[in-house]
Amino acid sequence: MREKTMPPRPVRSPFTKLLLALLRKIPKGKVASYGQIAALADHPRAARQVVRLLHTLSERENLPWHRVVNRNGHISLPMEGAGGLQRRLLIKEGVKVNAQGAMDLERFGWKPEMKPRKSALPRG
Repeated sequence: MREKTMPPRPVRSPFTKLLLALLRKIPKGKVASYGQIAALADHPRAARQVVRLLHTLSERENLPWHRVVNRNGHISLPMEGAGGLQRRLLIKEGVKVNAQGAMDLERFGWKPEMKPRKSALPRG
């Protein structure tokens, strides 16, 4: 009988670990923008990396992907697909989202008490 082997845990960069931690801190009933998460990680121009991370790791890492929206307070995904699911999940948490996927960032935007990190991570 062969022993089952678990796949090795993926190696995560310090930046990825920080993004994962920040995403997990977004409270229910609040949203953050992709750029806000990147800025809190001291990489304000890394919004696309936040998008990529959410796309690839949300399910595996059980991330609150639905709490991340664009800088204008709109759902970026198509409303007839995953955007509709995102809207329903946000509404369930008490976020008022209109039929076009827009919400009031002043009211529902996450305002963390933490300050952006001064990291030793290389830029580029």
